[in-house]
Amino acid sequence: MLKPLRVVQYVNQFFGQLGGEEKAFVEPHVKEGPVGLGLATQKELGDGGQVVATVICGDNYVGEHLEEAIDIMIELMRPYKPDLVIAGPAFNAGRYGMAAGALCQAVQERLGIPAVTGMYNENPGVGLYREKVYIIETGSTSKNLPEIIHRMAKLGIKLVNKERVGKPREEGYFSHGFLVNELSDKKAPERAVDMLLAQFRGEPIEPELKLATFDQVKPAPAVKKLNEANIALVTDGGLVPQGNPDKLEWMAATKYVTIDISERDHLKGGEFYANHTGYDTSEVNDDPMRLVPLDVLRELEARGVVRKLNPTLYSTTGVATTIEYSQKIGSALAERLKADGVDAVILTST
Repeated sequence: MLKPLRVVQYVNQFFGQLGGEEKAFVEPHVKEGPVGLGLATQKELGDGGQVVATVICGDNYVGEHLEEAIDIMIELMRPYKPDLVIAGPAFNAGRYGMAAGALCQAVQERLGIPAVTGMYNENPGVGLYREKVYIIETGSTSKNLPEIIHRMAKLGIKLVNKERVGKPREEGYFSHGFLVNELSDKKAPERAVDMLLAQFRGEPIEPELKLATFDQVKPAPAVKKLNEANIALVTDGGLVPQGNPDKLEWMAATKYVTIDISERDHLKGGEFYANHTGYDTSEVNDDPMRLVPLDVLRELEARGVVRKLNPTLYSTTGVATTIEYSQKIGSALAERLKADGVDAVILTST
C-alpha cells in the first residue's frame, strides 16, 4: 500500500483565518496540519494524502518583502518533507497570486518537488509564472472552490506520480506557451477546411494554436517645459468624498469619478476616504494626500515649476477590474483629459 501523500499548503491571512487587510502584514509562519482553506484540501485528498502543515503569510508582507518571504516560507516547509506544495488558490487577488507563483517556482527549484497553484486569468501572477508553474484556471471569486481544489489536487497527484499531464484544456491549467507535436489522421488543409465549414454552420471551433495578442502602446513624448504644462492628478486608489456620492465600486470598478480640487490646497481625512478593498486604507483615510499629493503639486504650482494643476481630480478603483472595463475607463479618462487641455498626468496607485 502506498504511503499517504505529504502536502504543505500556502495561504494568505484571509484564507488562513487570521483576518482581512488588518492582518495583511503578518509575517510568514507555519501551523501543523490543515488550516482554513487547507481543510478543503484535506477533504479532497481523503485517505490518499495528508496536509501536514499550512504556511500563512500576509499579502502586504509578501508584497513588500517578496524574496525574503519566499526564503522564509521555503525553510518553514523543509522539516515537513512534503511531496507536494499547493499554493492558494489566489483567484483574482494580485498580491496573493504573485506570491503563490513565486513560491511555486521556488519550491520546484529548491525543494525539487511539484507545486500547483490556481488563479483567475487576469491575476498578474498568471502572466509572470504560467510558463514555469502549473496554474489551474479559476473564476474571480471562490464561488466554485471545491471544484478548483479538486483540479489542483488531481494535477498535483499526477505530477508527484510522474503521470502524463494532459493538455491545458483537459486539465484546466493555463498553457505554458510551448507547442507539442501530435499525430493526426487528417492533413492540415483538411483540418483547416473542417474548421471553416464549422464556422459557417455556427458551430464552436477550437484553433490548434492560440496566438497571444498584446496592445502596443507608443510612449508619449516628454513634456518639454513643465513651467508651461497643465498637470492632472489621477488615482486608482479609490479616493472618494465622504459618503461616496457617485457610488464608485470598491472593487471591479466600471467607472471613474471626478473630484473638484479647484479651490483646495489639501485633502483632509473625514472629508475623503479610500473606497478600495485591495489594500489597508487606514493611512489614506487618515491623510488622503498619502495617496494624492495635492499639497506638493500646489507648492510646485506656486513656485512656477508647473503652469497649473488641473482643477479636476479623477479617481477609480484598481482592484479586480476586468481588462474590458479598464480599457473603457482608460479611454473615457483620456478623452476627458484631452478636453481639459492636460499636458501630463501623475497617476498614483496603491
